[in-house]
Amino acid sequence: MIADRHGLTATAIPALFVFLLGALRAGLDSLGGRLAFQAARAELSRRREIAATALAARSQLDSDRPASGFAASLIAEQAETIVPYLARFRPARLKASAVPLVILICIAPVSWLAALILLFTAPLIPVFMALIGWQAKAASEKQLAETGGLNAFLLDRLRGLATIRALGAIDRTALRVRADAEQLKMRTMAVLKIAFLSSAVLELFAALGVAAMAVYVGFNLLGAIDVGTWSGRLSLTQGLFILLLAPSFFEPLRELSAVWHDQAAGEAALDALDALSSTGMTLPGWRDERVAETSRDRTLPSINVDRLCFRHQPGQMPVFDGFGLAIAAGEHVALLGESGAGKTTMLSLIAGLVCSESGTIHVGGQRLNDISASALRRRMAWIGQRPHIFAGTMTSNITLGRPEVSPHSVQQAIDLAHLRRTVTQHGAMSIGEGGAGMSGGEALRLAIARAAATPHVDIILADEPTAHLDTETAREVTDALLAIARGRTLVVATHDPVLAARMGRIIHIDASVREEAA
Repeated sequence: MIADRHGLTATAIPALFVFLLGALRAGLDSLGGRLAFQAARAELSRRREIAATALAARSQLDSDRPASGFAASLIAEQAETIVPYLARFRPARLKASAVPLVILICIAPVSWLAALILLFTAPLIPVFMALIGWQAKAASEKQLAETGGLNAFLLDRLRGLATIRALGAIDRTALRVRADAEQLKMRTMAVLKIAFLSSAVLELFAALGVAAMAVYVGFNLLGAIDVGTWSGRLSLTQGLFILLLAPSFFEPLRELSAVWHDQAAGEAALDALDALSSTGMTLPGWRDERVAETSRDRTLPSINVDRLCFRHQPGQMPVFDGFGLAIAAGEHVALLGESGAGKTTMLSLIAGLVCSESGTIHVGGQRLNDISASALRRRMAWIGQRPHIFAGTMTSNITLGRPEVSPHSVQQAIDLAHLRRTVTQHGAMSIGEGGAGMSGGEALRLAIARAAATPHVDIILADEPTAHLDTETAREVTDALLAIARGRTLVVATHDPVLAARMGRIIHIDASVREEAA
């Protein structure tokens, strides 16, 4: 309007209108960004919950379970790259698809040549970005796997630090960590290089497009070019209109380039989470773990296994093929056999930690299946040969935060497990992570105390409780185990004939199952 010799007063209202439109656009952009971020956080939380649920549903016997360090790194840290992918890249991609098309429709009635310039320069950007994007995604997937692998390696070595130190392998382990860290650095730099390259490519083509448009409009206004319009040359208003819209035409594409690396990292994290969420060998009744009610039937349960078949992986030799077993209510039974005979697997099947291929297991007359497994597990206590001891006090390691375990039950459990002297020595001091400061026998008696303090337990399953213990400590652990098993059904998997001899009955698990009275 100023070019047409109108005064400032006449331009005030249009200028105010333009200002209000700009303020409205800024407000909508801010609101849209906030809503997109909230939606992305909600989607991330949903996917994390799915992945964590899938991990919780995996059986302890599933050999394909991902490493703990990798799963923790992926869910807690690397999954965060999904947020910028959903909150920034996807809206930018949608904007880059819609806004240039609208601007093209607005420019075409003014100058068909200007519209053609934009139409031919714009597609070059997505083509080159797609080519770069394939490489970026591949590099991000490799970097993601390298990060998870390094975290898993570190966690594994930290757990076995005492063994590494004892065998003099500290330097070797440090060199391996250094080499893996260097490899991770190279993977990360490769991702960053591709990200910078993608931004540079898009900025170049956007600048060339705007420059070509400016050259055309300038020469047309000077009269050097007479083509490209529907009638005559461009007016100053039309030229300014096209020049002002040209940067806006490429702006969504420039925004897309700024967040292009988010696509590679986000899609790689989504694929990794989906792989982590895939189900393998599931834990029977895992859906009912939180809501399962303890059975009110206080009758001691019997255990009956009939024609059981089980193999760890399809195509492998079966661990059990037509296996049968009967344990009376309140009976103390030892499953005796060599290492690898399937004793721990049998305990896991009885505990409902994995599904059998065929056959049935009845506990207290109730068939163990996906519906009943959770409630039946509430009646069982598991004592492993390497119980996990948490960092904390002796009392907290016995209660494990369970409100149903009363202080009186804890004290009774300590006495039954012969832990009174150990509790007195430790007092209120915290136990180190992994049971640091406790002997193997004390850790096993602590696991026995956990079982003793658990209410409504009718069946105790013990897996090699005296393995790797000296004779005196093994006798103390056995005494504690028999003390808490009084009035309960006890099944012990062992290759220790001394422990087996103290059970009421011995069942040999080997190539041919046979029984003998103790």
